[in-house]
Amino acid sequence: MNEKFSKFSKTAGPGILFACTAIGVSHLVQSTRAGADYGLLILGFVILVTLMKYPFFEFGSRYANSTQTSIIDGYKKLGTPALWLYFLLTIASMFFVTGAVGFVTAGFFENLFGIDFLGEWTVVILFAICVGILAVGKYHVLDSLVKIIAIVLLVSTVSAFLFTLYHGPAESVSGFEPKDLWDVSGIFFLLALMGWMPTAVDLSSWNSLWTLERMKQTTYKPKLKETLLEFRLAYFITGILAVMFVVLGSFIFYGTGEELPNNNSLFAHEIVTLYTKTIGDWSYLIIAASAFTVMFGTIIAVFDGYSRSLQRTIELIFTKKEEKIRTKFRTFYTLFLFLISAGSLVVIFQFGNNLKELVDFATVLSFIIAPIIAIFNFRLVTGKYLDKEHQPSLGLKILSLSGILFLFGFAIMFAFLKLSL
Repeated sequence: MNEKFSKFSKTAGPGILFACTAIGVSHLVQSTRAGADYGLLILGFVILVTLMKYPFFEFGSRYANSTQTSIIDGYKKLGTPALWLYFLLTIASMFFVTGAVGFVTAGFFENLFGIDFLGEWTVVILFAICVGILAVGKYHVLDSLVKIIAIVLLVSTVSAFLFTLYHGPAESVSGFEPKDLWDVSGIFFLLALMGWMPTAVDLSSWNSLWTLERMKQTTYKPKLKETLLEFRLAYFITGILAVMFVVLGSFIFYGTGEELPNNNSLFAHEIVTLYTKTIGDWSYLIIAASAFTVMFGTIIAVFDGYSRSLQRTIELIFTKKEEKIRTKFRTFYTLFLFLISAGSLVVIFQFGNNLKELVDFATVLSFIIAPIIAIFNFRLVTGKYLDKEHQPSLGLKILSLSGILFLFGFAIMFAFLKLSL
């Protein structure tokens, strides 16, 4: 028993990082909004998209453990155009994704410390802290930080969920008319919700990079089943928490006539109030600190993931000899931290105080990219690039193909709706 726990503790990390990345905006913001606006009707879509995306995230961990290289290295095996396409898609989305996550995190930061008078400087300070931590501590600090955050998040969310179930749903005001999920605005929101539920598919490359970094940190190479167990457990918890957030939003806001605000600081206040309504006013400060901690874990993981993946992509594109790849661009990690920070700040300033618009734009963009990355990942783990004994089961392959069709179908629906407007 002790030996199993020791092996699991050496493996644990990448899945927890994935969970912290996912649980930020997609859960605290999008899932809560979904429940508040559409009630429990939306719950089936949350479960469905979480299931359909699962294989493509798991493939990142599977490929890294099996080949001892990142799935980005795999994209190069698919051909230089595939690697360049991944690189361009990353560049196209990273400022909007980081900007959306940073903007939400700043709202919870302002709410916790009561410093909304700083305005846009809040985001600047927040980004400076993230860049400083990662530039100095890199993966070691990140790995230690997110494990604490994960415990705080789990305890606070489960507590709020159980209290909410006990109190039951709020009473609907007279004359309440539910929003139509199947009109144009409803479908656009559904696409935005699924874009980051549980997170963007292109972030699957981060799983593989974090898996390799954890092996390097602990000098322990887990068996494939150990790596997959750690990821599956984290993914399952991520899915359960998404359901909980939808229920929280539905039970506390749906039918009451209350609208979640578009201002990031006011939105954060409403989310924290959502918790304290069920647990008690005494818990406000604890919940505010927990919510900010969760979002801080998300933004710092996003900074690390994008910087790490950009570094590896550029190494592979611009270095021809494999033996030189590991050293030539090593210092670029910190440079990318500053680059992503600056570009994301520009995006935030452009969107001003429109939280919902920024989040929806970033999430829909991720949803459009998803089918391409899904196909790349599927090809790498089901073809000649992975040994037969490490390839996914027939059931998982079928789920993967269903997921690809699902993602393509909704991407085409979005394009059709956009063109028809």
